[in-house]
Amino acid sequence: MGSVAQVQEDPTTPASELYGESGLVGAATIALHQAYHFAERTVRPDGHWCGELKANVTITAEYVFLYQALDLQRDLDREALCRYLLSEQNDDGSWGIAPGHPGDVSTSTEAYLALKLLGHSTDTSKPLRRALVWIKTFGGGAEKVRVFTRIYLAMFGLWPWSAVPQLPAELILMPAAALVNIYKLSSWARSTMVPLLVVCHHRPIYALPTGTSAANEYLDELWINPADKNVPYHSGIWGMLQRFDFVGVGFTALDKTLGLLGGLRSYNPVRRYALNCCMEWIISRQEVSGDWAGIFPPNHFGVLAYTLEAYNIDDAPVRRALEAIERFAWQDERGKRIQSCVSPVWDTVLMSIALSDSQVALSDPKPAIATDSLQRTCLDWIRRRQIYGSEGDWRIYRYRTPPGGFSFEYYNSWYPDIDDTAAAIIAFLKHDRNAATSPHVLDAVKWVLGMQGKDGGWAAFDVDNDKLFLNRIPFSDMDSLCDPSTADIVGRVLEAFGLFLVAASMTGQHTTEPLYSFMARVRRACDRGIQYLARTQEANGSWYGRWGVNYVYGTSNVLAGLGYFHFPDSIAENDGKIDSNDEKGNTSSLSLVASMVRPALRFILSIQKSDGGWGEALATYKTPCVNVNPQDDNKLYSELSTPSQTAWALMALLIYLPSSHKAIESGVWYLVQHQTSTSLSSYTMGESAPAEGIYGAVSWVRNRVATIYENGMKSPSQTLLPSVSESSEALPKQTSDVGIKEPLYRTWSGEMYTGTGFPNFFYLGYSFYSHYFPMMALGRYVHARKQERSVKS
Repeated sequence: MGSVAQVQEDPTTPASELYGESGLVGAATIALHQAYHFAERTVRPDGHWCGELKANVTITAEYVFLYQALDLQRDLDREALCRYLLSEQNDDGSWGIAPGHPGDVSTSTEAYLALKLLGHSTDTSKPLRRALVWIKTFGGGAEKVRVFTRIYLAMFGLWPWSAVPQLPAELILMPAAALVNIYKLSSWARSTMVPLLVVCHHRPIYALPTGTSAANEYLDELWINPADKNVPYHSGIWGMLQRFDFVGVGFTALDKTLGLLGGLRSYNPVRRYALNCCMEWIISRQEVSGDWAGIFPPNHFGVLAYTLEAYNIDDAPVRRALEAIERFAWQDERGKRIQSCVSPVWDTVLMSIALSDSQVALSDPKPAIATDSLQRTCLDWIRRRQIYGSEGDWRIYRYRTPPGGFSFEYYNSWYPDIDDTAAAIIAFLKHDRNAATSPHVLDAVKWVLGMQGKDGGWAAFDVDNDKLFLNRIPFSDMDSLCDPSTADIVGRVLEAFGLFLVAASMTGQHTTEPLYSFMARVRRACDRGIQYLARTQEANGSWYGRWGVNYVYGTSNVLAGLGYFHFPDSIAENDGKIDSNDEKGNTSSLSLVASMVRPALRFILSIQKSDGGWGEALATYKTPCVNVNPQDDNKLYSELSTPSQTAWALMALLIYLPSSHKAIESGVWYLVQHQTSTSLSSYTMGESAPAEGIYGAVSWVRNRVATIYENGMKSPSQTLLPSVSESSEALPKQTSDVGIKEPLYRTWSGEMYTGTGFPNFFYLGYSFYSHYFPMMALGRYVHARKQERSVKS
């Protein structure tokens, strides 16, 4: 029979070969021990995790565009960048928006231009020739690219600025009470659009290897008709009228009027004031670290806005911004790429939850003690990231709400998010239920309470950011200008609040009037959230997953939250069988929660695959699963099962069904069987990648900026980042010697993307999703199995 000792001696041996007579519980326990070893080896020195946040190649291509625009292209690590870009190319010559996804013309066009700027040529590069054929034959040519790609091309004279939607800088002047203003946009759209207002006012034309020209022919080979590049970016007013899209007609008419008026660039006494307001907004929201909003696009356009408004490349704000961009780099044997964002808080919070779930399942004291020690370190790291400053766009509409949220990234004090904060509450309380009365948990709960929308739901960053008509603005062709409430986040908040209510009621201090009243307030917020979920449940019982793929994610999050507010004993007593005649609302004996849970469980069970796992394709965002019967047409669920989606489904089922249920045991067996051995280089080398750009390295930037500051440019709001030797908080630097054989550790493969940025347009691959979510599922399974056996005995 396998044992923990065997795991410690050989952590690469599959759990399925070690479990012996102890059955599936033993195999899962061994897999947990092996997963713990992996987590222990991938933690950063100061107690946090940060895996690569993978996306498509556009972010890396746009990084190349930025260096070209700033005339820093000589400092690019060309070979490493090319190696990455080529590694992501599909067999047909295209580039897709995610692994295994069909080619996308905007993504392919940006990758093509980046490779060409890095020295590739259709005369000598077969990959580039294949890309050229695909873009013109299957992609419709460069004429078909989206608005953002048009803007990037226009900045090099490869697309006429007249064929780009108007973005008047006066938008910054609209008051927060106006129907249309920047604070009605989502945080990611707002932080990108404000610097873009400056860029679109100046309409720069940057140099290419062939020179500087507003009608540059450098990319003409990608056009079907390069003689006519003034391609419209909308379907036309008549087409909108036929679809009764009167909002679109209004915005398009306004856009055309602005175009006829030259975008109000001339003879406009307000324009300079508007540009100054834009720059004040940009400067005020730049972090001490140089970042804006913790994501790449605002950093890109922020740097360009600075340089277009008379800042020099050596000025401190620009240098700090460039240094921040270099921190998005991840480099390993696959080459150098730029992440759209970094996820240290999110990864650390979820890993902490996984450690808690594993700890309660581990019977051996030594690993349990080690897990607790590691977890305390990471929770201390998380606690130090709680945001109490005066920053925050969320204050515009919630000025009375006290601060206390957490953000996703290392440096993002302006945009804490509800999902991270709710997950942090769960992490603190899972580790220690007495934390329910601690200041950091109470402050986090208060902030989330204050961010509840009028609809009873919660969004990612803002509140009541649901003016979806703004997606009809010609600039928006990805339907992502708003941040409305979503079921997956509401489910996470209900889980956090439910755990808080349970923990607070057990602390022995709940009889005091303040905490008692506060708990009642939390419960009322939960009731409103449950009502929101009742309104948004799909006909087949599922919920849409805005931030994870897709209905499996949304439904799992919701079921995890609802589990704290009603436990349908009839389901457990019936051996987990769900009566198909028990539809929502058909019986008065079930509460509202139970009437939602039953069809949701049926949905999860109906899409389990024959291998025991769960897998949902990105295509469900285009063809919603509510229109598909998985039993009749399983194309949307014919993708390979994934560890993260399997774990999501298992965690949902384990709340309501006995752990001996066949579906649960099949899912657990899938996870046990699919744990694989891997080296740690791809999980730890990213932030250690040397920053090759900006005259050589980030260290050069630090020294250069320091020199500038010493010459009198330092200000209190522009403090230098600490060096590695100055602070344990600084980013760790790690290297890997080529040729040295690295030890292997066991985790799960995460090649398929299961994270969502913008549905149908931008997906994310979180490196640690395929590790901490299976850890959670296996830990909860082992714990539930032991509890059930204890009750029987």
